Amino acid sequence: MNIKIASVDSLIIYFSDTISKETSLQVKSLYKSLKELNDEGLIEIIPSYTSLFISYDVFKYNFKSIKSFLEEQLKDLKSYEEDNSNIINIDVYYGEEVGLDLTRVATFANISVDEVIQLHSSKIYDVYAIGFLPGFAYLASIDEKIVVPRLESPRKITPKGSVSIADNQTAIYPQNSPGGWNVLGRTTFELFDKNLAKLSPLCIDSRIKFNPISKEEFLNQGGIL
Repeated sequence: MNIKIASVDSLIIYFSDTISKETSLQVKSLYKSLKELNDEGLIEIIPSYTSLFISYDVFKYNFKSIKSFLEEQLKDLKSYEEDNSNIINIDVYYGEEVGLDLTRVATFANISVDEVIQLHSSKIYDVYAIGFLPGFAYLASIDEKIVVPRLESPRKITPKGSVSIADNQTAIYPQNSPGGWNVLGRTTFELFDKNLAKLSPLCIDSRIKFNPISKEEFLNQGGIL
């Protein structure tokens, strides 16, 4: 575990060089512990896959003092306990008219489209990080059978609500955007709302379960093909 200077008023704590469930839980543990302190000297705390970015008030801390403070926090770090009550169920229509890469993924994995859908929707995913776009949550890990690389040529527009996979991760595009992930389906679930205090219903503590729905249900929810 290394604490490195990022700028005159920020640092990054590196927990590991490898993305893993264990590392993610360590990141979340420290993130939760620091947030609970309500220390006004910690201006921003941003978790990622294997690291935690912290910006701080230079009138309260310098790098030496905050490094020492964080090292003490790490000594007494409690294990992060996953909360199954925080599972968010998201309905997804996996029809091929919106699942732009369903066939491609099935062919790559040498399984049927129905198997792709079943494997993708059968897991509960952890939020590893939020970024790229407001509300874009990186979720992992998908079943090894459907691990596929990104598209060789990204789309100029990936439609809002596209439920997609790339490598061992899955995500939902919160708005129309360029993107190179493999699209399996679409949801009407809103990932960004300026009226919410945190702007998104998803956070680092969230766990996600995708539920397949019919075309009729999708359209009744306001979905657009």
